[in-house]
Formats: sequence, C-alpha cells, structure tokens
Amino acid sequence: MSIVLKLDMPEGVFSTLRKEPSEFAKELRLAAAVKWYEMGIISQEKAAEIAGLTRAEFIFSLGKFSVSPFQYSIEEIKEEISHE
Repeated sequence: MSIVLKLDMPEGVFSTLRKEPSEFAKELRLAAAVKWYEMGIISQEKAAEIAGLTRAEFIFSLGKFSVSPFQYSIEEIKEEISHE
C-alpha cells in the first residue's frame, strides 16, 4: 500500500533545477531517505524502500551524499574493539 502526497512547489522550480517533476520526486525521496538513515531514524532496508531502490542501490547512493553505510556511535565502536 502506498500513500500519495501532494507538494505545492513554486512556479518555475523545475526549470530552475532543470528537472522533470518525476525526476525531482525521485531525488526528493532519496534525499529524505538518506537523511533519515543518517539521523538513525530508519534502517537501510526502510530507507531503500522509501527511496524506491534495492538495499544495494541505496547503500551505493549513500556515497553521493557523503554518508557512511556504517552507523555506529563512538561508544559502539569502542565496545566492539574492547571485545577483541
């Protein structure tokens, strides 16, 4: 099941960005998914679903946004290292 959202955008935004509305919507979904993943709000799997990508495609896309696919806190890294 999916829900359709309507966004009111300023006139001319698509020509300024040189994008078709469908391409803009796809990029917006990806950008939102990446940000929510980076913030730790959603998993890679859920982010990929939101972006309309496979998990592998989503992980590859993280590089465009300079976001690491590894989401560990400093404390988690220290804990992992101390167990070795």
